[in-house]
Amino acid sequence: MPVSAALSSPTSPVSTSFPDLPALAAHLRTVLNDKRFVVLYAYNGTGKTRLSTEFKKIGKRRNPMGEIVEQDTLYFNAYTEDLFSWDNDLENDAHRVLELNDDSTFFEGLRDYSMDVKIGKLLDRYADFAFDILLERRKPAVPPNSMGQDLPPAVLFFRERDKDNAPIPIKASRGEERIFIWCFFLAIAELAMSKEKPAAGEGASSGRNPTSYEWVKYLYIDDPVSSLDEQNVVAVATHLAATLKDDANPLKTVISTHQPLFFNVLYNELSRVKGNRFFFLGRSAASGTYSLVDTGDTPFFHHIACLMELHEAARSGQIFTHHFNMLRVIAEKTASFLGYDKFADCIKRGEDDLDGVLHTRLLNLLSHGKYSLYEPQEMLDENKHHFKRMLADFTERFAFNPERFPRPAVEDQSTTPREAQSESTSLMPASATSPAPNDA
Repeated sequence: MPVSAALSSPTSPVSTSFPDLPALAAHLRTVLNDKRFVVLYAYNGTGKTRLSTEFKKIGKRRNPMGEIVEQDTLYFNAYTEDLFSWDNDLENDAHRVLELNDDSTFFEGLRDYSMDVKIGKLLDRYADFAFDILLERRKPAVPPNSMGQDLPPAVLFFRERDKDNAPIPIKASRGEERIFIWCFFLAIAELAMSKEKPAAGEGASSGRNPTSYEWVKYLYIDDPVSSLDEQNVVAVATHLAATLKDDANPLKTVISTHQPLFFNVLYNELSRVKGNRFFFLGRSAASGTYSLVDTGDTPFFHHIACLMELHEAARSGQIFTHHFNMLRVIAEKTASFLGYDKFADCIKRGEDDLDGVLHTRLLNLLSHGKYSLYEPQEMLDENKHHFKRMLADFTERFAFNPERFPRPAVEDQSTTPREAQSESTSLMPASATSPAPNDA
């Protein structure tokens, strides 16, 4: 059902209007006085990015000289990405680096912490490239000048090293660049959550006062997944939710997005945590006013679109690793809606599998792999068979419309969980081959 239809429904909650973005930003801060999370869905062009800057402005104070003396919001949005820009080495076409605008307070801990280690641990979830952060850069002196030119810090990406063990620079793709910037932000956000102080010796050599990001009270995250494949948005959303809902996290958070899938995954993950609000954000073209409508207990019907995509994958035989992730998310939502404790209760037991161990174990194994966001892997025939069977049994058990979801042809064959684990393991890095957790 379109958002516009949901909002115009007679049974939908009454919306709250605001004359402008500053008033709306002030209201969000009021909501966060007794809530931990606010998640907003809005169409592109509604003003989400401008809202994030207005939210930040409220917590910013300047002295008579115009210098920032107080702030309280760490945000991720289009402006955050603008702090990173490519130096493509047009002169030599060889040493391409992503430069960092370290005039921003976003980078104030760059020299105070082992940021490469913190970012690397997060990036390993999503990418297979390596990087170095180059803090001290200088353009070589050119006669008659005796001094070279100082250059801003930069990130060098690489996958291979030469015979002297020096990294061979590469130009990261747009998707890779964005996921790196996202992991950079998450590393800083984790520092702000933990109030971690620099280890002894870190930052001391630079002569600067070490920072601990103690000034951060709010996180504002706007559309972190807009350049990623929609089918893989679940990986970023679930990791973000797990990070934010940690009981040790003291920060209040606003997340805005135009992606229904991202919104739904966050709803599914965060709605179980006390202290949350979910809103539809709208703007009247006639009056220029803004409105918030509480979604209550009615998330989008995105699961129907997901199921249709899964059935098309089953029909065509083009079944990839991320389709198991999508099926698990739908099973988890269904379990939550029906009041079950775990998704395994929604997986039909086969005649030869009375305890449901086989399909539950398969779905656990094949939805927890650290697969690349950029190179989805097609499943082996044996696991395609099990996927089709699980999908068909699921839609039949819960009486989905058979005209929309016809049962796919299922061959009579079997695969043990150990064989499925062999396939899953072959697609994962060595670090990801530990046993999958029990039912979520």
